[in-house]
Amino acid sequence: MTQFIQLHLLTSYPPSNLNRDDLGRPKSCIIGGASRLRVSSQSLKRAWRMSEVFESALGAHRGTRTKTLGRELLPRLIGAGVDEKKATTWLGAIVKQFGKPEAADPLKTGQLFHLSPEERAAVERLVALLAVEQRAPSEDELKLLRRDNKAVDIALFGRMLADVPVFNIEAAVQVAHAFTVHKVQIEDDYFTAVDDLNKGEVDAGAGHLGETGFGAGVFYLYLCIDRDLLQQNLQGDAALTAKTLYALLECAATVAPTGKQNSFASRAHALYCLAEKGPQQPRSLSLAFTRPVFDARDGDVQAQAITELNRLVANMDQVYGPRCEGRKSFNVLTGEGSLREMQDFITE
Repeated sequence: MTQFIQLHLLTSYPPSNLNRDDLGRPKSCIIGGASRLRVSSQSLKRAWRMSEVFESALGAHRGTRTKTLGRELLPRLIGAGVDEKKATTWLGAIVKQFGKPEAADPLKTGQLFHLSPEERAAVERLVALLAVEQRAPSEDELKLLRRDNKAVDIALFGRMLADVPVFNIEAAVQVAHAFTVHKVQIEDDYFTAVDDLNKGEVDAGAGHLGETGFGAGVFYLYLCIDRDLLQQNLQGDAALTAKTLYALLECAATVAPTGKQNSFASRAHALYCLAEKGPQQPRSLSLAFTRPVFDARDGDVQAQAITELNRLVANMDQVYGPRCEGRKSFNVLTGEGSLREMQDFITE
């Protein structure tokens, strides 16, 4: 049976604006009739795959998501003496393999596509060959997409190519939107910037006035990993699968979106993490926080969030039977467990 790994994390962020909406304010949602801060799944995954943690552990196996590969490669052909019109036509034929080109620019696809390191290397080899032989690519040479990739971000988060669905990859990881376990009201920071050369002789006012939204809170984040599918997506490479799981857990526990970090320095590590593994049908524990958490006695939202999470785990087991075959956790508030123990647990 399929082996699932489920991760439940609680992370406390100070005043921040990690993930903005179309108006530049922190993203939010309504849960249990209460307004909560929210960080989108897309924002989290982008932050993880572009992080130093991910790069250090898996950089050689990270793909490239782009629309502009043809534009990037054009100078190589022109620099080799190929006429720009011919170079554009040749590269346009390559770009078409990954998606429908833009009407106004044949060297850009209309949608982002995710290119594996193996596919990118194949494209660059072909461009180098065309530059040397000063010719257009053949039909056989244009077969650049492949299924035997080992791009860990594609294996984790999937790939959809609308025009060539045979090369789609099903995501092995589902990432929920993170949300605060308690009610939050978005606040506004009114700020000014002073002109250093303004001596105040004529105008003593600020050189700039601005306003930005922010909020703070304890966020619950849920991930569900299909370990069997992940290893399948990585061509059966067990060692690479383990490295990927190690890096993914560290990213989820320590890496946040970079929105407004220079203004708020809101970097944080997870204060609590629960890992579960087994073939049982997965389930989120967001139900623990449908009713906003707040301990009116001492305001210890963090500790109460952990209590509510574990209460729901016990109740789920009571009603449905054991929902996994093994659990492991760490708790920063009490100093119990460790990230390394958790990493070893999910890769056993």
